[in-house]
Amino acid sequence: MRLLTTSALVALTATTALADDSWKNDYQVLKFGILSGENEKDRIARYTPFEEYLEAELGVEVEIFTAGNYDGVIQAIAADQIEFAFFGSSSYAAAYTETNGGVEPLVSRLRKDGSTGYYSVVVTRCEDNYKDLSDLEGKILAFADPDSTSGYAVPYFNIAQQVDPKTFFAAVPFSGSHEAGVSGVVNGTFDAAATWQNNAVDGRWQRMVDKGMIEEGQICPIWESPEITAGPFSARANIPQGLKDAMVEAVWNLAEKDPEAFNQMTGFKADDPNPQTGWVKVDHDRYQWIVEMRDWLKKERRKSG
Repeated sequence: MRLLTTSALVALTATTALADDSWKNDYQVLKFGILSGENEKDRIARYTPFEEYLEAELGVEVEIFTAGNYDGVIQAIAADQIEFAFFGSSSYAAAYTETNGGVEPLVSRLRKDGSTGYYSVVVTRCEDNYKDLSDLEGKILAFADPDSTSGYAVPYFNIAQQVDPKTFFAAVPFSGSHEAGVSGVVNGTFDAAATWQNNAVDGRWQRMVDKGMIEEGQICPIWESPEITAGPFSARANIPQGLKDAMVEAVWNLAEKDPEAFNQMTGFKADDPNPQTGWVKVDHDRYQWIVEMRDWLKKERRKSG
């Protein structure tokens, strides 16, 4: 992992200030993609202040790109339909593989305590009183999306070290999104679902409680993964370096210049003991292990096919 030190940031800012902005001649409209971890209405609402901030900072029109699943964003950046995207680690690895290295990670999330990761969790209905994975034998465990890090790749890989998911569980379907998986647990469609959390007060199901989608006390986690490398805000590798530099500077300064947009985009909660406070600069080496894990998962699927 490569962190951006204060001196490096000063150098980056100075370089960016002097950079050629001729990219604006060819990129009068910029598009950035966001994944389908929550419903489209909430996704757009959460990122609209950031979109407006970027327009003011970069001086060009900016548009949000959404898709019904993770692969839609991956295919959009592979087809040069969008310039940037907020990826999870696994979806970044998928895009990197799909484009033969045609995507470039720029920055990732930094939290108050200096951590740069999050966790996959398996959640169940609290009323079922499941205590650990062994209680789910013969039950239905839903994964979020084939390109989700916390909703599929990491939990499947780790669980497979203990049991064969294809035979241990009654079924391992994809719900389509993290919210759909959690909702499916609440309404009884699934016995358990894989999703994500940053800490004990901030995760997908806690945010669903905040939005009134489910009630407090309906969802309980029974398994947690090792820490996952937070996904990167990424660019197409074939866009001008001046555009990448301008975007990095704008994103880096978001918390200071527009704290409301930063808080809304990052899901800030007043009671979160470890909120996101900024960014770290990252490169591909940070995510190579995810590429290798995805390769392992593909081989496993071929064996069972």
